[in-house]
Amino acid sequence: MKKLNLLVLGILSVSLTNAQDITDALRYSQNEIQGTARFRALSGAFGALGGDMSAVSLNPAGSAVFSKSHASFTLSNLETNSDTKYFNGFNSSSETKFDINQGGLVFVFGNQSSSNPWKKFTLGIAYDKTNNFDDNWFASGTNTNNDNNFSNSIASYFYDYADGVRLGDISLLDGESISQAYSDIGNVFGFGPQQAFLGYQSYILDPVVDDDNNTLYSANISNGDFNQNYSYVATGYNGKMTFNFATQYEDNLYLGINLNSHFINYDRSTSLIETNQNPSLNYINFDNNLSTTGNGFSFQLGGIIKLSPEFRVGVTYDSPTWYTIDEETSQYLATDGEDNGFIEINPQVVNIYPRYRLQTPAKITGSFAYIFGDKGLFSFDYSRKDYSSTKFKPTTDPFFTTQNNIINSDLVSASTYRFGAEIREKQFSFRGGYRFEQSPYKNGLTVGDLNGYSFGIGFNFGNTKLDITYDQAKRKSQNQLYNVGLTDAALIDAKNSNITFSLGFNI
Repeated sequence: MKKLNLLVLGILSVSLTNAQDITDALRYSQNEIQGTARFRALSGAFGALGGDMSAVSLNPAGSAVFSKSHASFTLSNLETNSDTKYFNGFNSSSETKFDINQGGLVFVFGNQSSSNPWKKFTLGIAYDKTNNFDDNWFASGTNTNNDNNFSNSIASYFYDYADGVRLGDISLLDGESISQAYSDIGNVFGFGPQQAFLGYQSYILDPVVDDDNNTLYSANISNGDFNQNYSYVATGYNGKMTFNFATQYEDNLYLGINLNSHFINYDRSTSLIETNQNPSLNYINFDNNLSTTGNGFSFQLGGIIKLSPEFRVGVTYDSPTWYTIDEETSQYLATDGEDNGFIEINPQVVNIYPRYRLQTPAKITGSFAYIFGDKGLFSFDYSRKDYSSTKFKPTTDPFFTTQNNIINSDLVSASTYRFGAEIREKQFSFRGGYRFEQSPYKNGLTVGDLNGYSFGIGFNFGNTKLDITYDQAKRKSQNQLYNVGLTDAALIDAKNSNITFSLGFNI
């Protein structure tokens, strides 16, 4: 029988149907520079400054620096540009998006007793978009291979998943539709045999022996050059809602805590079209869609000390974020050739994976600032995050154990350096900043170092402030098309540019 015992195997499917990997873990572990225009103008170097709503999201003690209750909201226009190299092909793409990425308010409660060392306390709530997942790039090129195999074809993806899988487990039962079989195989046997099913039913793969117990396959395609066009479209964001409490002790010490609620909304669609000169099979179109939602919790502890009227130092501890994540996928496959004509495998089935948990790394940040009275300031932040400590959970799951070992092997601790400066002239403020983020990968290539700069201007109307900032960041990466089989990578040179507008006012 193809499906053996559904009840027994259904129990096992929790550990067999996962499709998460290191790229998912890293995506939800990284934060971008988001927030108010002033915060972005100083490249986020606000850990020892406070007095800004996004600074509160960075160091919870920052809200106690406010002398009056304060509110702000921010609009931004993001432009993403990607230059892509894939073998002999070069492509460029760009996308623009307008969005609200920050809003919040802080209530300041002063202590009327002059003898009490606790001068004031603050309560705040703020929303910050911590990462933007919008990405759009296209890779095309001729994938050549001089070896006597087809490892440079998408056929190798299906072949690797089919190797060792019983033919009877990926064959149609009498009267069974493609959709029914695709769904049952995914539920019972998991993701890998489901991919083998697609390859077999589309005639990409042939069994070595036409027997239900056969576990060896050949590809209905020979080695050669393959023209490949791959598109990648992603949308979504990672957001954080912060509930803040902070206090000022005497004149020099500020302490705070943040309780953070996180949420994930991520959608991705990829499409590969491969053509070649093989008459038996010369066209393959393989589409994949992923939809991810999640929520999580973290906390932050922070402090700022005034060593003198000019010097301030700050320290912040960011706990891990504990996420609960749900994922859904769908697939489409079509082939064409002289032997079998046009074959379309469109199950129109949504795969719903078991809910899983993800623990992202903790982070520690040290900050320094020098205040030139009412003339300006200079600030510096240093952060350290150990990406190798990222974990899929439950850790007892064999699949997650494998993925966690890969994470531990491939990722490392990475440092972030942020510099910011501000000069004030009457009601105007002129700002600039620079940041450098080390690669989280041990090889430094899969995701490269990030370099970014920023500059902005602000105008103080008294109780109201208007700020405008432009910032840009560049990073190179190597994006594998697939984790199995066709593992060739597109080289991406990405540039993100933002124009940000913020309005802040005392309440």
